[in-house]
Amino acid sequence: MTDCTRTIMENSVNSSGVAAMLLALTQTIYDEERVKQIVAKNGFKAVVTEVGGRTSFDDFNEKINRAVIGASLNSGVIQKTTNDIHALIHATEEAKKGILVSVSTSANLAMKIAVARDDTWIAVALFGKSALHYMTNHDRAGLGVMHI
Repeated sequence: MTDCTRTIMENSVNSSGVAAMLLALTQTIYDEERVKQIVAKNGFKAVVTEVGGRTSFDDFNEKINRAVIGASLNSGVIQKTTNDIHALIHATEEAKKGILVSVSTSANLAMKIAVARDDTWIAVALFGKSALHYMTNHDRAGLGVMHI
C-alpha cells in the first residue's frame, strides 16, 4: 500500500459502515491487516471472518449468524449484552438482504464478513460470490448498520 493510498484510506474511514466494507473488500491477508490497522487508528473495533453455504434449507442463514456472533464475541468487538447482540443481529440481517435480494434459491455463497463498531454504531459488511455453478460466479455485497 503506497503512502498516498494509505492517506486516502485513513481519511475515508469515518464511520463503522465504511470501516466494515473496506475490510470485507480486502483480498489478501496483508491488505486485511493493513486496513485493520487503519480502522483501529480511527477508533473502531473490528473483526473479519468468512462463511460459505447454500441459500436453500437456511444453511447460509444459520452459518452466518453463528459466525458473526462468535467472531464478534471472541474478538471483543461486542460484549455479551442484550444491546450489543441485538444490534449485531439486526445489522447482520440488513447486510444479508443486500446479497440475497436476487440470488437463486439453490445458489452457493462464499462471503467475507467484516464487523466494525464505535461507541454507538455497529456495521456488518458482506462481500463475496454467489453461483449456481462455479462458472457462473457473481460478486455480491451487503451492508447493515445499526445503532447500539
